[in-house]
Amino acid sequence: MPLPSSQSFSSPSVAAESQAWVDALSSSGRERDEAVARLHELLLRGARFEVSRRRASLAHIRGEDFDDVAMQAADDALVAVLGKLDDYRGASRFTTWAYKFVLLEAGVRLRRRAWQEREVVLDSESWTQLAQSSPGADTDAERSELLHTLSECIGEGLTPHQRQVLVALAMDGVPIDVLAERLSTTRGALYKTLHDARRKLRTEMSERGFPVETTLTGGGKR
Repeated sequence: MPLPSSQSFSSPSVAAESQAWVDALSSSGRERDEAVARLHELLLRGARFEVSRRRASLAHIRGEDFDDVAMQAADDALVAVLGKLDDYRGASRFTTWAYKFVLLEAGVRLRRRAWQEREVVLDSESWTQLAQSSPGADTDAERSELLHTLSECIGEGLTPHQRQVLVALAMDGVPIDVLAERLSTTRGALYKTLHDARRKLRTEMSERGFPVETTLTGGGKR
């Protein structure tokens, strides 16, 4: 599969190297098998680097689990790269493009592993605490009124599912891939729900006289 002629490579050698990867992975037989094995080795190296980089913040995970996470991330990234080979357009070095898949997979797996022992409260009512701040100076009173109104809009203006997703992602800090797993849904579906919830909140807040930019706009961790 030849790459588009409008590549942004800085040197012909980089373009040739990337084309060689694409050609080998698009072929069959021994040439493809060897290219797949080399790619998996590179992806595994990238996964181990990412796992090692994040290891300090995941001290509660056993050492032997890190290798397992890296291997699974490399395996899944390899499948993703091969499945999206036709999407590669040569805007960057092929290996750089492929590394993005394994960094994403490693991050997702580490977040899931980190939350494995943590409870995800799917019907958290942390949003009700927005209205509990005590007003002091005039600015504090205005902020208290804003938060009280926002709390009412979350409780009254959103569907139970929209409220559940918004609170988990934007307030309780649950990673979106973890929430998707707990709710047996997809990241895309959650993004859509979160988008709809934010839009509804902006409308509700605007109708009550508050600027759109003051509404809750936080998002879940990727």
